[in-house]
Amino acid sequence: MQRKLDLRGGQPVWKSYRAPSVPAQKLTQDAKTDVLIAGMGISGAMIADALAAQGHDVLMIDRRGPLLGSTSATTALVQYEIDTPLSHLIGKIGKQNAERAWRRSRLAVANLQSHIEQADLRCRMTSRPSLYLAGNVLGAGALQEEAVTRRAAGLGAHYLAPADLRESFGIIRRGAILSGNNLALDPRMLTSGLLLRSMQKKARLYSPVEAMKIEHSADGVSVSTKNGPIIRAKHLVLATGYELMDGVPAKGHSVISTWAIATRAQPRNIWPQEALIWEASDPYLYARATYDGRIICGGEDEPFTDEETRDALIEKKSARIAQKLGKLFPDIDPTPEFKWAGAFGTTESGLPKIGQIPRKPRIFAVMGYGGNGITFSRIASELIASTLDGKTDIDADLFALTA
Repeated sequence: MQRKLDLRGGQPVWKSYRAPSVPAQKLTQDAKTDVLIAGMGISGAMIADALAAQGHDVLMIDRRGPLLGSTSATTALVQYEIDTPLSHLIGKIGKQNAERAWRRSRLAVANLQSHIEQADLRCRMTSRPSLYLAGNVLGAGALQEEAVTRRAAGLGAHYLAPADLRESFGIIRRGAILSGNNLALDPRMLTSGLLLRSMQKKARLYSPVEAMKIEHSADGVSVSTKNGPIIRAKHLVLATGYELMDGVPAKGHSVISTWAIATRAQPRNIWPQEALIWEASDPYLYARATYDGRIICGGEDEPFTDEETRDALIEKKSARIAQKLGKLFPDIDPTPEFKWAGAFGTTESGLPKIGQIPRKPRIFAVMGYGGNGITFSRIASELIASTLDGKTDIDADLFALTA
């Protein structure tokens, strides 16, 4: 059984932009496949695209339908910088592993950009630098040390003193790290493109289909659905986002609520280079511009309690986010035209949990994304594709699930 959550509330800005529709069939009889993927959001779409391209017979199910989960709630700052600063991650998992995780995240963003370009996936992707502003987690001195730590790991990081930050970006803060080669894109357009590309390679999509019972054996997986049909697969990938299926280890995984706004289009007021903005704070503010000059800004994160409480806070949280945005950029009109709430999973280290479920090697789970959901979805697609191709991904141990 799946732990059902209403993954978003309010009105996400992405609903105002058109994305190609993705057709899904009704499941009326039993089915067989090489790989069954549960979830038709950004994670499932990336995995389906990768596996179908390898020649696997792919079947996807979703209890709602394509793009109807948390994908529309993301603000889509596609960064390689992990929520946990490199200097802090070293203290959690060791220097070598922390540097590997950050490098793999950077590689994932580069690979995603390359794939989008080569496959001509039209999702309004643009390359953007990012600004990591001093805050209550890393002050000016700690931020300088973080920049040194990143450079020593082979990761580009340029520290901006307050005067340089103000002159270059018009931001008044105690300092910032400037990094390059991150992405801004439309998450619904990307997900639609990936799903349609998978279908061109014979992937089959069925919805609404709800998995009720999973049976695992040495040679396959059997999934009973709510309406009766049974799906038998050699492998099962659970890409259900933050609605974990029973049997998936939840140790160290928690769900967080977040809120976001989008302003009117005001392209003349956007800050230089349209840099992705985020803070070295807990909770942190984050902001980006859309292709037509809206500002998306989010934050005010807190532990998830229930959907009603989260959604009841949309007005209050939106007002607070708008106030912070206006303070950061006085020339911007921070008045929200769109306001919404969402949920995301996180782990103690800030790294995702991706891989085979202990003692059930034919079932993969993809969970715990933090603020790097799209980046980590790319890593998940690479890890799972390697495993099903009979290869060992050199970084699989960093993200492995534990009982």
